[in-house]
Amino acid sequence: MTTLNILTLPDKRLKTLAKKVDVFDKDLQQLIKDMFETMYDAPGIGLAATQVNIHKQVIVIDVSEDKDQPLCLVNPEIVEKKGEQVYEEGCLSVPNIYAKVKRADSVSIKAQNETGKSFELTAEGLLAVCIQHEIDHLKGIVFLDHLTPLKRKMALKKLEKNKF
Repeated sequence: MTTLNILTLPDKRLKTLAKKVDVFDKDLQQLIKDMFETMYDAPGIGLAATQVNIHKQVIVIDVSEDKDQPLCLVNPEIVEKKGEQVYEEGCLSVPNIYAKVKRADSVSIKAQNETGKSFELTAEGLLAVCIQHEIDHLKGIVFLDHLTPLKRKMALKKLEKNKF
């Protein structure tokens, strides 16, 4: 397995729209393994292929305390949102920046696993937040895009300052 390079803001490749996966082969399965290794190594709880400069609709997630509940979502699609929650989010592509983001409290999704088998899932709380956050990455959206212009500007300024 390989640890992949994670893109960070202001890298424009984070704005690239991910394409639907239609080939479920050994290369895809290797990508998923490498993404899990990269996410665990970072350490993070979610990673979208866009963040490692691979523009396919692939997400890996593990919100468990012991990092023993890996979840892979290929071609994920939110089919229903319920409720509302505000959660302080961070992102491997926006290091050391955290901000409160309003998202649905519960989401129902359709997705495929690493072999192409379709499934449905309803998630709440942190898992729901993580799924929404990672699906945003596939659409070229980072969590800072959900902030007010002033808060976004302050976060980007802090990000620049942290680089030096």
